[in-house]
Amino acid sequence: MESLLSVDLVKQIRQVFEKLENPVQLYLFVSSDQEDACAPTRQLLEELLPLSDKLSMQVYDVEEDAELARHYQVEGKAPAIVIAARDGEQVIDYGIRYLGVPAGHEFGTLIQDLILVASRDSGLSPQLRTYIKSLTEPLHLEVFVTHT
Repeated sequence: MESLLSVDLVKQIRQVFEKLENPVQLYLFVSSDQEDACAPTRQLLEELLPLSDKLSMQVYDVEEDAELARHYQVEGKAPAIVIAARDGEQVIDYGIRYLGVPAGHEFGTLIQDLILVASRDSGLSPQLRTYIKSLTEPLHLEVFVTHT
């Protein structure tokens, strides 16, 4: 199988991943019904994993592991990537999800999210943090990206 990442890109990512401060846990939810999208997503993540000892991944079937998919709010969605922090055996879910193949511009965002989760700091300004703490109801935020 041909690599999705070029030698030069692997070198760049490895350098960036040297800055990963803490472990990151990836959960990939796949489905045999969506194999055309799931296979390259899995391959991409499997090519990233060896670039840092801070990264680990578990793969689940969205249908067979429906309860876990519901827990992570990715039921019926594949491929779906959950990016969480890992602290020993404890997993801290920040609610970061990728639905579909993280290709093109989304690949850069995926790398940035891995760095962000590893740092355990959102990068939000103090003012925005104060505003968020003042919210009295849950806030559900989704970002959609399409390719033409």
